[in-house]
Amino acid sequence: MFDVRTLIDRIPRIEVLIIGDAVLDCWMAGPSHRLCREAPVPVVTVTDRTYAPGGAGNTAANVAALGAPVHLVSVIGDDQDGRLLRDALVDRDVSADGLLTVPGYRTPSKRRVLAGQQMLARLDDGGDEPIPEHAADELIRTVDRLASRCACVLVCDYGTGMLTDGIRDRLVQRRRSWSGPVVVDAHDPARWAALRPTAVTPNYTETRLLLDERGPEDGDERAVFVERHAGRLLDRSGAAMVVCTLDADGAVLLQPGRRIYRTYAKTAPAPGFTTGAGDSFVAAFTLALAAGAHETTALELGTIAAGVVCQQARTSVCRRAELLRAIAPSESGITSEEELAEYVAAYRKAGRRLVFTNGCFDVLHRGHITYLNQAKQLGDVLIVALNSDESVRRLKGPDRPVNPVEDRAAVLAALSCVDHIVVFDEETPAKLLEAVRPDVYVKGGDYTPEMLPETPIVWRLGGEVRILDYVDDRSTTRIIERIRRTAEVPR
Repeated sequence: MFDVRTLIDRIPRIEVLIIGDAVLDCWMAGPSHRLCREAPVPVVTVTDRTYAPGGAGNTAANVAALGAPVHLVSVIGDDQDGRLLRDALVDRDVSADGLLTVPGYRTPSKRRVLAGQQMLARLDDGGDEPIPEHAADELIRTVDRLASRCACVLVCDYGTGMLTDGIRDRLVQRRRSWSGPVVVDAHDPARWAALRPTAVTPNYTETRLLLDERGPEDGDERAVFVERHAGRLLDRSGAAMVVCTLDADGAVLLQPGRRIYRTYAKTAPAPGFTTGAGDSFVAAFTLALAAGAHETTALELGTIAAGVVCQQARTSVCRRAELLRAIAPSESGITSEEELAEYVAAYRKAGRRLVFTNGCFDVLHRGHITYLNQAKQLGDVLIVALNSDESVRRLKGPDRPVNPVEDRAAVLAALSCVDHIVVFDEETPAKLLEAVRPDVYVKGGDYTPEMLPETPIVWRLGGEVRILDYVDDRSTTRIIERIRRTAEVPR
């Protein structure tokens, strides 16, 4: 079942341990009206200066914003940046009990200079030397103290030098004593293969580094490239699953012996420069795993959280209320036929490939989710025609649907692979097929194209018909039958 609200309600009971290099993010902004005399560069009069946790600190801030207690084990210097970073973490409800202050160590920082909405420079400082041995010992003792009380561990290694080989090896020795998922978000995932993580979450650049291959630069070809090398990625990462994030193109989940699962980002132009969407992704993904979610549900949740942050400015987090609104907006998620016609015209003009499917989707299960995800991969836009309640009753009997059309639509709308949902009252979506003229018509189940009444319409309109398999032993009818049998067993 795809019950994300129940999942999110569990998050405040999940205590999280994050081990990694925290960074101070500083944004300096102001107007620029002249060039410098010493060189032809703009002079910025700084009128706005904001500080936020970056790196592992931003991941911890995201975990806290989603409602979970979080402990960050990291190292800062006994300097002004270290004090600013500590204050910024505490302000965001991140526990500072694992934050170690090391004299002589320079706190890593990233200062961005903006003239209006134009970024002129980023100044990076600190964090380029390994921490001393006594600090490494204290860090490991802190991990030991906190790990036993936490439901999951997240390692964030962004290459500042804090997580030395020696610290990594000592963390590997403690891996078996950690409960719950262990997720690694690292610039070099292969460096953590011996940890045998539950999941690693490289971005596309890091994925290519893991493979030592160049690969395509953009578009859906990147997802194809990742899928083609799934076996090598899993082997080299040492992880039970690899999640490759593709920024605006969503994310891809790789697991041994399973088909890939992909999510699709739903983003809008941000009001200014945004950083940290990857931190939001890994925070939500890890919390979902720790809350008992299926891997695909965790991937969906992470993608939605990243999409929320992409619509914000500067170093941002995804809060629980924002995540809930993104999952289940106040609208039903249903597109009217008139609205759909406008969308279709725009998609045609842009050269988008339209995929169309239909069904009752009464009790959404893993088979549905896998099938819809595969359907999306056949084109650019996935339109789902949903049987009305009366239509379901005519097809399935008087005791169906179990869930009304508004609820069924809201659950479908939470899937990133679904772009539009339109309701129809007839037994077949023939009228909608005539209006949409899809490039691909998809059905899931034990059919042949010739068995479907919609096939002649699609072929006449120049489209193709594709049949996709459901996951074995997953159907709404069987689920309802199991529920009824359980209810009939005497107590």
